[in-house]
Amino acid sequence: MKEYVKCAKDMLDFIEKSPTCFHAVANISAALEREGYEKLEERADWEIVPGQGYYVTRNDSSLIAFRIPEEGRPTGFHLSAAHSDSPSFKLKENPEMAVENLYVKLNTEKYGGMILSTWLDRALSVAGRVAVRKKEGTETRLVNLEKDLLVIPSVAIHLNREANKGTELNPQVDMLPLYAENSDGKKKNVLMRRIARAAGVKQEEILGHDLFLYPREKGRIWGENGEFVLSPRLDDLQCVYASVKAFLKSEPKNYINVCAVFDNEEVGSGTKQGADSTFLEDTLWRIGEGMKLSRSDYLRMVAGSFLISADNAHAVHPNHPEKYDPTNRPRLNGGIVIKFHGSQKYATDAVSAAKMRHICGTAGVPCQTYANRSDIAGGSTLGNISTSHVSVSSVDIGLPQLAMHSAVETGGVKDTKYAVDAFQVFFGE
Repeated sequence: MKEYVKCAKDMLDFIEKSPTCFHAVANISAALEREGYEKLEERADWEIVPGQGYYVTRNDSSLIAFRIPEEGRPTGFHLSAAHSDSPSFKLKENPEMAVENLYVKLNTEKYGGMILSTWLDRALSVAGRVAVRKKEGTETRLVNLEKDLLVIPSVAIHLNREANKGTELNPQVDMLPLYAENSDGKKKNVLMRRIARAAGVKQEEILGHDLFLYPREKGRIWGENGEFVLSPRLDDLQCVYASVKAFLKSEPKNYINVCAVFDNEEVGSGTKQGADSTFLEDTLWRIGEGMKLSRSDYLRMVAGSFLISADNAHAVHPNHPEKYDPTNRPRLNGGIVIKFHGSQKYATDAVSAAKMRHICGTAGVPCQTYANRSDIAGGSTLGNISTSHVSVSSVDIGLPQLAMHSAVETGGVKDTKYAVDAFQVFFGE
């Protein structure tokens, strides 16, 4: 059990240090560089050497790392994909709003499909990036205020007697966070002054920002025997952690190992840094170009490739087991979940499922299956979006969790290591 707990604690530490997609990518970049990986720029020429590891980022929020075998001609790509973003609230421009000369609250909007009620009465802070003016143009800087700074307060039961009967929450009315008192009515731009200090610049040097709220609650291990984890952003930083960890521990043999982390999955992936962009396609082609491959050579390699799309899956809920498919019912600590969908919202088919089961079997890792109830619409994920740009055999998997898209989510303490072990077999195969 100790190795499972250690892996889970490492994962929780990564999540705590990654309050936004920008911080997640910065932390992955630092881990890659510690292992000798070289950063490439999309606007520069790429000189690629077998055996050397490389990575490239886009928008500071997506990353693709790869490594070519030191010897021999690779026969394809072994690809993983996960996503760096999670549902949250994004600060709008000019966010401060005075309330009757009493308070200052912040104007926000939803990012992704969160469970709104789980954000109420919870200590929150602000993190993200700012674009600042420099002599040579602009640059971006990460900020994380790391302070119990905000709360979105509930309305007291005395003032809303219907609160326990399913009150609808309006994001523009009910979900704006309280920031400061303002009894003299003079507070203005207080937050942006704090952001500027955190970025190490003057307030007037900030020309733009991508700032998000995040729960201050730390991830923890809990349960009668410490069998569960509770943390913000398990979806999908748990899979990000597992795929990156295994990628760094693996030596490519017959395949080029590629570890992709995309942004914006929670809002449809249709951005220049999302899975529905050309980022993966562009990167794979430039790898082929760096290896002096012809277009035909490159396409043959793509045809011999395999993608594991990793985005967390729904475990059976203890209070609502009726909401799940009768025969495909994942449980926490039950291992990797292979996801199926008849209309191909998940890209898994018989061949890719068999491949994933073989990987899990080789790694000694349990696996289970998920399908939606036929009368409940489910979400989609990275697999079928990515393969619309790069036509490779793909399987959609996830790690089982409860309360997906809550401000904090529950998973199994063993499942992170199961994923690391399976990815390590895949990347080392």
